[in-house]
Amino acid sequence: MNELPQQLVNGLLLGAMYGLVAIGYTMVYGIVQLINFAHGEIFMIGGFGALTVYLYVLPDGTGMAIALPLMIVGGVIAAVLVGVGAERLAYRPLRGAPRLAPLITAIGLSIALQQAVWAWYPDATKSLTFPELDLGPFEIGSVTLQGGDIFLIAAAPICMVILGWFVMKTRTGRGMQATAQDPDTAKLMGINTDRIIMVAFALGAAFAAVGAVAYGLKYGEVNFKMGFLLGLKAFTAAVLGGIGNIYGAMIGGLVLGVAEAISTAYIAEVPGMQQLGGQSWSDVWAFVLLILVLLLRPQGLLGERVADRA
Repeated sequence: MNELPQQLVNGLLLGAMYGLVAIGYTMVYGIVQLINFAHGEIFMIGGFGALTVYLYVLPDGTGMAIALPLMIVGGVIAAVLVGVGAERLAYRPLRGAPRLAPLITAIGLSIALQQAVWAWYPDATKSLTFPELDLGPFEIGSVTLQGGDIFLIAAAPICMVILGWFVMKTRTGRGMQATAQDPDTAKLMGINTDRIIMVAFALGAAFAAVGAVAYGLKYGEVNFKMGFLLGLKAFTAAVLGGIGNIYGAMIGGLVLGVAEAISTAYIAEVPGMQQLGGQSWSDVWAFVLLILVLLLRPQGLLGERVADRA
């Protein structure tokens, strides 16, 4: 049981990454009731945008102290451009259509973005090495933290504080709340709901890009398929926390990450699971948890914020 603290920390770090991506799902759904299944690919493009800055923009030998902030900016710009473009070109024309139409469009856009990176990004047919953050490892008791973990520990709370301030204190943030509550009334009050929806897509994409940089630093690589499964898990985290609730998205991510880390670490100890391949089940538990939440508490841990819509 000495490894339990390490597994708990691993789960919290993994969950923080899920939460950063889940924010995009929950913000968009909270305002326009759209499950943007292309959001995982926006996460992936954020990772490739950061890598592009490192490989093709910065001079050779640039230290990570200078490179990392510029990589984050590059990843955010790439992800926001794709996210805003998707909203403007793919989703906005279908805003009055039956809900199945934008859902199918989101799935098609996800596949198109994935294949576009695979076809056109240099050497994207294989995993591309992501630069390492020259920090650590740090030993805190029985817990070991790598450089990528330190970045995630700093980035996740900073992003949540910025988001909370933006939503609660700025004019645009209050417009987002009004649009989520009743878009027709918000429009009558002079709120530009099209702009508000675009801001929601942009913010979600920006947080996904930060999560993608954390992914690259943690695992040392990015690839064109990385957004698909992680996007599904982030969607699970959003549902777990309460779809439409931005704080619930992060809490759902943390719960999901801990559940996945603990179950993956100890499932091989269950009699009979060795033959079934305990480690190969690591991606199953997220969806088992999703099924349980939908059966037992479909509104999520913190409740679905859009449930009170007039």
